Amino acid sequence: MNTSSAAVRIDKWLWAARFFKTRSLATAAVDGGKVRLNGERIKPARGVKPGDTLAIDNGATEWEVEVRALSETRGPAAVAQTLYEETVQSIAKRQHNDEQRQFLHEPSEAIRGRPTKRDRRKLDRSSW
Repeated sequence: MNTSSAAVRIDKWLWAARFFKTRSLATAAVDGGKVRLNGERIKPARGVKPGDTLAIDNGATEWEVEVRALSETRGPAAVAQTLYEETVQSIAKRQHNDEQRQFLHEPSEAIRGRPTKRDRRKLDRSSW
């Protein structure tokens, strides 16, 4: 962990905290407005410091976290989890979304790539 500097670039921090697999994915998410710092849309070079609140959407999951520590390097997952603390509302929302996914299955989830004629017939039958 890097505690000597006052702020770390947000794209580096998101990568180090393991919200995104690569730094370029983190940069693209920040540019695309998928990451908000204290409710504001930001640029990838913006600094993040302890106490800041981040709203992060990586496509599969949405988090709301508070920054606890800074790091510019990607380390083990155990260390990455010490960099932030997820809010209670965010935990509840994620659990609710997981429960909804268990009960409501999207028919097209099982189909990979372009659907075949058989797959299209299944989709048509399930939508009636």
